[in-house]
Amino acid sequence: MKTYWRLLSFARPLKKFVVPFFFTSLLASIFGILNFTLLIPLLKVLFKQGETARVAASAVPPQPRASVDYLIEVFNYHFQSILHTYGEWGALKFVCVIIIASVMLSNIFRYITARLIEKFKVKMVGRLRQAVFDTTIDLHLGFFSSERKGNIISRIITDVQEVESSVANSFSAAFKELFTLISFLYVLFKISVTLSLFAFLVIPISGAFIAVIVRQMRREARDGQNRLSGLISLMDEVFGGMRVVKGFNAEEFIRNKFRVENEGYQRSIKSMAFKREMSSPFSEFMGVFVVAMILLFGGRMVLSGESLLSAEEFITYIAIFSQVMRPAKEISNAFSNTQRGIAAGERVLELLDAQNTILEKPNATVLQDFNDKIRVENVSFDYDPGARVLHGINFVLEKGKTVALVGSSGGGKSTIADLIPRFYDPTEGAIFIDDHNLKDLTMSSLRNQMGIVTQESILFNDTIYNNIVFGTSANEEEVYRAARIANAHQFITEQPNGYHTLIGERGTKLSGGQRQRISIARAVLRNPPILILDEATSALDTESEKLVQDALTKLMANRTVLVIAHRLSTIQHADEILVVHQGKIIERGSHSRLLENSDGFYRKLTLMQGL
Repeated sequence: MKTYWRLLSFARPLKKFVVPFFFTSLLASIFGILNFTLLIPLLKVLFKQGETARVAASAVPPQPRASVDYLIEVFNYHFQSILHTYGEWGALKFVCVIIIASVMLSNIFRYITARLIEKFKVKMVGRLRQAVFDTTIDLHLGFFSSERKGNIISRIITDVQEVESSVANSFSAAFKELFTLISFLYVLFKISVTLSLFAFLVIPISGAFIAVIVRQMRREARDGQNRLSGLISLMDEVFGGMRVVKGFNAEEFIRNKFRVENEGYQRSIKSMAFKREMSSPFSEFMGVFVVAMILLFGGRMVLSGESLLSAEEFITYIAIFSQVMRPAKEISNAFSNTQRGIAAGERVLELLDAQNTILEKPNATVLQDFNDKIRVENVSFDYDPGARVLHGINFVLEKGKTVALVGSSGGGKSTIADLIPRFYDPTEGAIFIDDHNLKDLTMSSLRNQMGIVTQESILFNDTIYNNIVFGTSANEEEVYRAARIANAHQFITEQPNGYHTLIGERGTKLSGGQRQRISIARAVLRNPPILILDEATSALDTESEKLVQDALTKLMANRTVLVIAHRLSTIQHADEILVVHQGKIIERGSHSRLLENSDGFYRKLTLMQGL
């Protein structure tokens, strides 16, 4: 129940919903039950009972009070008056008009209740989805490296939707139908306590049966949601890597993999559905069974004269009791359906409760400008405990200088670059910028000083213009200037819609060199004092590399640059080159000085590249 109430808390303040919902549901229930209580005088008129139809009512109007009995007494008072004045035909017309009015009012309040429910659901689910998304966006980069993207999307979209269709609906159904059930029970006990006590022996039996089903459904619901997120993750990976799937003729392999996941999901949902649907027919059967028993037990008493109930009251009792099973069944179904929503809600709350390991201090300092240097002191780093990636890294990047990181793949170069904007925190050691420990600064002010261009151009399914202006509020002239510096303006103007051309998901409508130049234009527009370039030209052909390298040269002018490069020709003029191997800096110096070491790792790399 803790999960249930926590999910409902996203509709706060609940009293703004509960108070009007309470009154509209109560009024809908009261007018709904009046329809059935009016059967007694109606049947008496139809059965031509004459004097018997003159119900026991006082000669004066009843005193007003907050009770259903008061409404019945008011009706009986006016019914008796009309019966005396206009006869049975007049009384029959009066009863029919009251029934129509009662039904109309009941449905009006039911409609208002439905509107309140929808407002409640939309508010709760909207806030929940926004809270989950906001929390996820703020999580550290390592979370997205270890978590499947499809699983995250499934929780934000599918699981939250399940919360809406299960938890929110069950809350409103249980709340609303509870009033109806209580109203019916009140009238039934009012008519006959003996019959009611006999009739409701069925409730413990049904409750025990449904409780067993609910426990089983909770486990299967969670398994079903996990399998659904697996399907979404698989589809995301396959559709994103379709070139590889087709290039390796792996369609059949993917079909089989999807089939296994899909069949597992089907089994979970089918098993849960079978158990859920079992509760409804069982409740209905028990309801009909008890009605039949009431007919035998109560009918014998009425026919033998042992009961104080008249035939009209007994028929009305049967009619009302037949309706009791509807709200009882709705409440039962609400609890059954809730299990799937709670299972989905648990997965959503797990994401909402995910711990962000990169935390900002409450009194963090805002970094206004970069004035001196970045200092990395004895930094070591583990992605996972016991799996050390960096060992005692030390270097200084002074303002206006360029430091290059080179070495074999997997050596730790990109990890060092990720520590500078504080995508991760060092396991040991510290990093300083202008003598401020990065942990003492606000992350937004730190990253505002930096521009990042990676090997893989991260673009969005939007226009070229919006991709360049991403995260800033620049005007058109500034965007055009940035594109020219990045050697991108010419090819952009040749596109069908120029700067407003849609580039497809991840920029697939552009070449690799074009995507990279848009990424550089985005960095130019930001105009950062510090640049981090992570192998920005390694995946390009010769012509594209030349254009991109020229753009990078313009971008690097008068800036502080940390550059990672496999092609050593692009970093020969760096002020300092750090050779990183197996998480350690094994050599450092300028290009010419490193070449002087005949047994050095850097010299071997240059010889391998023919430099």
